[in-house]
Amino acid sequence: MQLTPKITQILNHLETIQPFNPQDSLDGARKFLETMSLQLSGKKESVNMIEELHIPQENHQIPIRIYRPKGKDVQQSPAIIYIHGGWFIAGGYETHDAVVRKLANKTGSVVIFIDYRLAPEHPFPAGLNDCIDGVKWVFENAESLGIDPDKIGIIGDSAGGALSTAVSTQLEKRLKFQVLIYPAVDNQLNSKTWETYENGPVLNKQGGIEAWAGYLPEEEKGNPLAIPVLIKDFKETPPTLIILAEHDPLLDDGKQLSENMKNAGVELTTSLYKDMVHGFMHMGELLEEVQSAVDEMAVFAHQNLKSDE
Repeated sequence: MQLTPKITQILNHLETIQPFNPQDSLDGARKFLETMSLQLSGKKESVNMIEELHIPQENHQIPIRIYRPKGKDVQQSPAIIYIHGGWFIAGGYETHDAVVRKLANKTGSVVIFIDYRLAPEHPFPAGLNDCIDGVKWVFENAESLGIDPDKIGIIGDSAGGALSTAVSTQLEKRLKFQVLIYPAVDNQLNSKTWETYENGPVLNKQGGIEAWAGYLPEEEKGNPLAIPVLIKDFKETPPTLIILAEHDPLLDDGKQLSENMKNAGVELTTSLYKDMVHGFMHMGELLEEVQSAVDEMAVFAHQNLKSDE
C-alpha cells in the first residue's frame, strides 16, 4: 500500500487524536469523528444563512439544518438533502459542517442536513425512517422553504450512502439524482479490500463489526433497506454518482453496489479517487481532492437538476 506524503501526514495525525474524556468506546468513537472533522476539515466557507428546525413526528422530532448558499436569495431554489456518515453510530451537524457549506456554495442549492437518530440507542430502522420522513417533509413543505420540488437530489457519505440508497428506492422517482460517497452498504465485511485494509487506514474491521451489531437487529439481517448490496429493485433510483476511495476497506462493497445498479439499468457514474482513504471528504485542510470531489458533485447535480447555471 503506497500512501502519499499528505495521506501519511494525516494518518500520523489521526493516531495522536485523544477524544476528550470519553465515557466508553461508543462515546470515544463519536468524539474521535468530531475531533478529526474539526482539526482536518479546514477553514469553513461562509454561507448566506443557516437555519435549524425540528420536524415533529409521533414520538420524537427530527432535527434538520438548512444551509442557504452564498449570493443566493431566490425562491424556487434547487435543493440537496444530505445524509451523513459515521458507521450509523456517530456524526451530526458539526462533523459534516465544512463539506456541507462547500456543497451549498458550489451547487447553488439549499442543502438540508438531516440529523437522524443514531444506533445503538436507536437501531434500524429508526435512522432510515427519519431520513425518509425528513425527505418527504421537504417535498411537502417545498414552497414555504423556497425550494423547487422538481429540483431535489440526495447526497450521502459512508453510512449515509447506505441510507440514501435505501431512501431513493422509497420515493417514487421524486429525487432527481443521488450521490453516494464511499458508501457502507454491506454488513459482511468479507471483501478483498476488507482483507487488505482490515486494520485501516481510518476504518478497521473490529469497529465495523461493532457498529453493524449495534445498528442491525437480528431479525433485520436480511433486509435490503438496511444492507443495500441486497437491493434487487432499483426502478425508483435516480441517476447516481458513486465516489470511491482507493485505499478504503469499503471500496469493493461500493464497486459491488455500482455493479448491481448498472445491471439494473440505473443511469450510473462511478468515480475512483486515487490515493484517497475513507473519510477523505473531512480532510480539506490538506487534500485538494476534497474540492475536486465537491466540483464533480456540483457538475453532476447541475446536469440532473437541469439548472441554468
